[in-house]
Amino acid sequence: MRWLLIAVSLPMCVQTLNAEPLSDADREALLENLEKLRDAANERVDARFRTAIAAYRQAMSSNDAAMDLYLKCVEKVDFEDQQRKASDFREWKRREADRLSDAGLRLAMRYQLRWLVLTLQAASEKSDVAALAPEAGQIVDGIFDQAEALRGQQGLLRQSVTETIFARAYEISGIEVEDWPTAPLQLAQVYDKILLPPNRKSDRTDALRATWLKRIQQEGLIRQRMEDRDDGGRIGMRDAVRSPEYEKFLADTLPELQWQMELDLFRAGDQRAAALRMLQHIEKNVTHARAREWGEQFKMLISPKAAAPAVVGEAAPAPEADAP
Repeated sequence: MRWLLIAVSLPMCVQTLNAEPLSDADREALLENLEKLRDAANERVDARFRTAIAAYRQAMSSNDAAMDLYLKCVEKVDFEDQQRKASDFREWKRREADRLSDAGLRLAMRYQLRWLVLTLQAASEKSDVAALAPEAGQIVDGIFDQAEALRGQQGLLRQSVTETIFARAYEISGIEVEDWPTAPLQLAQVYDKILLPPNRKSDRTDALRATWLKRIQQEGLIRQRMEDRDDGGRIGMRDAVRSPEYEKFLADTLPELQWQMELDLFRAGDQRAAALRMLQHIEKNVTHARAREWGEQFKMLISPKAAAPAVVGEAAPAPEADAP
């Protein structure tokens, strides 16, 4: 109890004595007290995380379970916490009935919950992002395997999971994880921060190329199969007619992604094969807006490294003595 007595009596001493320095005992007691407060706060946060993750995992099990949790979270955050009447919530559900019955919305919520759980794991002090990469890849692959079912849900899957109604209801919104994308369809960040780095090694260039090819394919699928377009009721017309966004992807973005892939492979150690493909790429896309820049990058990559200039004033090496 010594730390408690000191903590209580210290303000009184400050009032009666002027400019009294902290003693070593005071410092030790205050630091001990601070440590206890921090441990207690961490325990409360961990408990809240555990409760949230348990609820999220249960809701991930089915479309109906995901919708049940969504409705509970909406009721809590937007109605109970705002002291609105239960009848207001029932009226809201009636107005939103068509949207809430959408199977694609419910499926998207399940993927959103999976990414939220993974993000909470990444936020842990003991997390290893490399260890989370396989699960992250499975989530992203699953989304594109069900691209048709998720058509029109890109906005939801691009929303930061830490700002969703699920996170707000369990008071875990606003969590920031360095170098971690907070939505599964933040594809560039998912690949650059999570999926590509483990393969940037000289003995994993095949895996690096395969990962890049999957990223490129998925970037195209977002624009080709997941966007919400009006097909005019004509069967098959959505996929038969290319949208302006997909046309722009093919003309501009696709060649840039292909160049970045070969650049990454070159730097990872696959120099000879990547260099040959880079030259072919420039020749094939010579009219691309970035072609000149690619050429400059390529020249710098393959040019022999110049010898370091001698330091001004540095003495020249002494000539070797003739052998006797």
